[in-house]
Amino acid sequence: MIQQMQYFDFEIMGLKRKLPYVQIGDNLALASFVVLSDTELIQLVAPEIMRRLPDVDILMTAEAKGICLTYELSRLMGMKNFIVARKSRKPYMQNPISHTVHSITTQKEQTLWLDGCDADAIRGKRVALIDDVIATGESIKAIENLAIDAGAIVVAKAAILAELESTLRNDIIYIKEHFVFQPNSDGSFTPLKALN
Repeated sequence: MIQQMQYFDFEIMGLKRKLPYVQIGDNLALASFVVLSDTELIQLVAPEIMRRLPDVDILMTAEAKGICLTYELSRLMGMKNFIVARKSRKPYMQNPISHTVHSITTQKEQTLWLDGCDADAIRGKRVALIDDVIATGESIKAIENLAIDAGAIVVAKAAILAELESTLRNDIIYIKEHFVFQPNSDGSFTPLKALN
């Protein structure tokens, strides 16, 4: 028998979405926020994030969900390109640098790679790090470490959403808090709050 999907009613800047609950552990579930193909949402939130960013020379993100947002931001900001940290070492990479991260969404350790040519491109530049959601902060920290290792000056860290303790941080830019949930035995989900 197929179990009926349950959805979280989500709204951002007047735009509504139904996000499916996804259990990622015995005591943890997410309302799955996937922006990779949501053109309408990206076009709505990008101008607001752009408005909040300080002066930057270039944008940087990690593969894959931050790419569409970073593309739209770079287009709006009149930039000719942006930088993407990859999730695997590619044959084209010359003298790459890397950092390992444990992400809440992938539930495993993964390594982010930055091509040496991209490292050269951001050296000495003011960089804004872009992601879709900042949860534990591990992914954005890995991107930050790559940028710093490359000699960039990280001037901003921005995302559409922040979860749990990340909502208490004063060093990130985000539009809306997003909940993480406790799955209940009756099939319902209770939002978890950040611990002060």
